[in-house]
Amino acid sequence: MDRNYLIATAEKLKQVTEKSAAEFGSKKDGLVAMMNAKMEARPDLLDMVGAGNVEMMKDNHANHARFLESIFNQHSPEILVDTVLLVFRAYRSRNFSSIYWAAQLNGWIEIYKKELLPECFQEIYPYYNWMQINIPKKYQEKT
Repeated sequence: MDRNYLIATAEKLKQVTEKSAAEFGSKKDGLVAMMNAKMEARPDLLDMVGAGNVEMMKDNHANHARFLESIFNQHSPEILVDTVLLVFRAYRSRNFSSIYWAAQLNGWIEIYKKELLPECFQEIYPYYNWMQINIPKKYQEKT
């Protein structure tokens, strides 16, 4: 998969409504706290993030929520793709495993399903589904 392919697939994502973007924005801090607690409770956390990287993981969760809030407010396929690729490369270089990315995305989805109104969840879920499907394997695997 190359950048152009990823952009073409991201262009198919629909702009989130203002109402759903506002709901996500108003709840994002609480969602991040839930995500951090969910990940910290995992017995395999250090295997996923590497020694000394738990605070970096928490920073990633906060940055993730802020970034997605901006995308939900103004969908930009190019910014979405470029940022996702940059983040995966950067965290991979810090010993985050491919298991972390799958666990993180699944964790967000589980939390959103419980904490967001169904309409909001239905609008933002495609972005997470897109990330799950389109994370290029070469950026997931540790070499």
